[in-house]
Amino acid sequence: MGAAAARALRNFNLENRAEREISRMKPSPAPRHPSTRSFLREQMSQHPEIKEEIDRKDDKLLSLLRDVYVDSRDPVSSLQVTCVLIQQVKDAATRQEPKELRLVKGHDFSMMNIKNIPKGKISVVEALTLLNNHKLYPETWTAEKIAEEYYLEQKDVKSLLKYFVTFEVKICPPEDKKAISSK
Repeated sequence: MGAAAARALRNFNLENRAEREISRMKPSPAPRHPSTRSFLREQMSQHPEIKEEIDRKDDKLLSLLRDVYVDSRDPVSSLQVTCVLIQQVKDAATRQEPKELRLVKGHDFSMMNIKNIPKGKISVVEALTLLNNHKLYPETWTAEKIAEEYYLEQKDVKSLLKYFVTFEVKICPPEDKKAISSK
């Protein structure tokens, strides 16, 4: 919403401001130092071929310039451009190929509105579940089995098991029962 408002303010009266800037007087070149002016006159008098070279037309450059083709069209209004862009976005959204999806593992996900997950991805709850399963039963839940079960790549699963661990809460009983008194 803020970007649209900023764009509207930025583009307000844009054509008139651009026309005003274009029609403004262009700055004249900086005046040359008197010693430079005299030096240039001296060089031009000594070497008249420089003056001829400056005034001569280069046929090669003129032929290249004739090959340049400029095609100009009237500018379209910003409203038409916006409509065209919106239509292109809608067309792109409808043309997307359907992703290959899989069902969520487990039945305790009713509190979340996750219906299906793309293959190669897992939810946070599934990640915690598979990490916990691997921690409790590492010989059953190997990287290969997890990759097969959740449709993941094996190298990703190995990295996940290597670098991520679930929290483990340990409750240590006090050594001295009198140290903690409960009321």
